[in-house]
Amino acid sequence: MGQKINPLGFRLGTTQDHYSLWFAQPKNYSEGLQEDQKIRNCIKNYVQKNKRASSSVEGIARIEIQKRIDLIQVIIYMGFPKLFIEKRPGGIKDLQINVQKELNCVNRKLNIAITRIAKPYRHPKILAEFIAEQLKNRVSFRKAMKKAIELTEQAEAKGIQIQIAGRINGKDIARRVWKREGRVPLQTIGAKIDYCAYTIRTIYGVLGIKIWIFIDEE
Repeated sequence: MGQKINPLGFRLGTTQDHYSLWFAQPKNYSEGLQEDQKIRNCIKNYVQKNKRASSSVEGIARIEIQKRIDLIQVIIYMGFPKLFIEKRPGGIKDLQINVQKELNCVNRKLNIAITRIAKPYRHPKILAEFIAEQLKNRVSFRKAMKKAIELTEQAEAKGIQIQIAGRINGKDIARRVWKREGRVPLQTIGAKIDYCAYTIRTIYGVLGIKIWIFIDEE
């Protein structure tokens, strides 16, 4: 049951909530969806341009969007907001102007807030960025996976599974390697599992990283 399904979509309504909260008539639904994608892309591009040069980790775990008739509320959940805020003190205002330009929304107010995550390495997106940075710096994939698992254990997660696929270490034939630590009950709907699929470009080609983290059981 549910073997090839996205773990987040599988748990919607039980342990997982939607990242976008708004209502639209069927004929306007696609416009709302494209608007959400524009907001997310604009924020990611802005953070990438303005983060500290020493770090290649964006640190965005997720972006939640809530829409009302006259207001768009965007909440950015970041693991390391200092990397972004320290460089530009007026960063949020600047970001707000950028997104408003992109959306061209005249009759709606845009409000952006940044929320800091207490344990960033419990979020697979941030962990995947960490592994991607290691792989780009030619660190052995086994070492990178081991370090990522250690960071997750320090963040008190109950289990983690990491899978890397592609031309690992520049080998001619693409392969898939994975490592699991602790429990990852993918069949249990009551288990809160966070999941991320992340693509990285290396000099050998594209690698795919998938991470499942078992956070808690309800």
